[in-house]
Amino acid sequence: MKILEVKSLSLSDVKVFRYGKFSDSRGYFTETFRKSDVFKNSELSFLRDFDFVQINESFGNKGVIKGLHFQWEPALGKLVRVVSGHMLDLALDIRKNSPTYGKIIIYDMPDNAGENYGEWIWLPPGFAHGCCFLTDTIMEYFFTANWNPDTEAGIAPVSDGLDWSLCEPDLKTKFNSVLQTGSIVSERDNKGLSLKDWTLDLRSKNIIY
Repeated sequence: MKILEVKSLSLSDVKVFRYGKFSDSRGYFTETFRKSDVFKNSELSFLRDFDFVQINESFGNKGVIKGLHFQWEPALGKLVRVVSGHMLDLALDIRKNSPTYGKIIIYDMPDNAGENYGEWIWLPPGFAHGCCFLTDTIMEYFFTANWNPDTEAGIAPVSDGLDWSLCEPDLKTKFNSVLQTGSIVSERDNKGLSLKDWTLDLRSKNIIY
C-alpha cells in the first residue's frame, strides 16, 4: 500500500490519509488497505491500538442523508472511503469534556476516479458519523468492533445546538442545498436526538474524552 499523505482535519482526531494508484492506458491498480503498511507508518500511529473486524459496503441514492450514528459498547471507530460517486462525510464530537464537544465538520469525498490517489477518512470512537450523498454513491467502511444495536444511538444532523463553526462554509452550503432541495432521510434519523437531549441522556456518560 503506497501511503501518500496523512492530514488532520479541523477536529484534529479526525484524520484523512491518501493512498496511491498505479495507472496506465488500461486503467489503474491500487491496494486500498494493507495492515502492515498502515501500522508501521509513524503518521498513522493512532491506528495501532485498533483492529478492523468488520467491513461494510453501502449504496446511497442522490439526496440521501444518513446519521449521525455512534456506538459506545464496544466503542466503535470507522475507516470510510468512497468507491464510486460523491458524498459529504460528517463528523460530530460527542466526547464528554472534549474541548470540541458538539462541534461538527464536513469532509468532501468524491470518488477520485480520475486521480492518482484514493482517500480514507478515520472517525475514531467518540464521534458521531453521517453521510450526505451528492450523487448515487457506493461507500466502504471498516469497523473496529462488531455492530451492537443495543448500544447505539443517533443525533439528527439538523438538530438544534450543533456547532458548525469549524466546518468549511462552502461544504455547509452544499449540505444545506441538499436539505433544501428535497433530501431523503429515514424516519429513524429524522427522530434522532438533539445534541442537548444526548448531553442530558445518562448513556452519554459512556463516551468520555
